[in-house]
Amino acid sequence: MSRFEAKTHGMFHSESKLERVRETNMRAVQRSMAIAGLLLAFTGATVSAQQTRKPLVNPSPVYPELARQLHISGSVKVTLIVGPDGLIKEAQFHGGHPLLVEAVQKALKEWKYAPASSSSAILVEFKF
Repeated sequence: MSRFEAKTHGMFHSESKLERVRETNMRAVQRSMAIAGLLLAFTGATVSAQQTRKPLVNPSPVYPELARQLHISGSVKVTLIVGPDGLIKEAQFHGGHPLLVEAVQKALKEWKYAPASSSSAILVEFKF
């Protein structure tokens, strides 16, 4: 093999390697886009669930006296999993002072949503 053929051969080898890397990267980008699409679809479903799943009973949490005395304020975000019967099956809290979270937990025990054909995930924010 001549020197030119060896370089050309090496260049073709590098180009095929580069093409494989590009294909791998393209597949990774396509997977990422698919996952992002699913997440957006899920987020859309959550927003839709919030709009169609109306609360029938939803008393506001009572601002704790200790929190008032300590001048504690802020917000508590919670993702609710509401069953088909309208009852809250699970509550996942995302931040908030423990005193405020406790007040929200007490209030959520009395919440009830309109029945639906399936469970729903609903994001709710309480501001104190």
